[in-house]
Amino acid sequence: MTKEEKHLWYDYLRKSPVKFSRQKILGRYIVDFYSAEAKIVIEIDGSQHYESENRIYDEKRTEFLEQYGLKVIRIPNGEIKDNFEGICRYLDKQIEQSLSQLC
Repeated sequence: MTKEEKHLWYDYLRKSPVKFSRQKILGRYIVDFYSAEAKIVIEIDGSQHYESENRIYDEKRTEFLEQYGLKVIRIPNGEIKDNFEGICRYLDKQIEQSLSQLC
C-alpha cells in the first residue's frame, strides 16, 4: 500500500462500522478498498492515473465494477495529504447514502 492508502486504512477505514477489505480482487481487477455491505469501491489515485493511457484503463475498470452495482469513488493522493478530515466526512456521506439506497 502507498503512504496515502495506509493513512486512509489505519486512520479511518479499518475503524469504520462498515467493514472494508483492502487490496480486494474483483473480477480481473484488484481494488484498493472494498465494502460488500455498502457496495463501494475506494480507489486512491497517484499522478500516473491522470496520464491518458491510464485514464482509459481506469474508465474501463470503473465501468466493469459499476456493472455489478458498485459505486466507485476515486480520491487523488493529494486530497488524502491535504484534506484528510474532509475526505473522511465525504466518505461518511457516501457510505451513508449507499447504505440507505440498499434498504
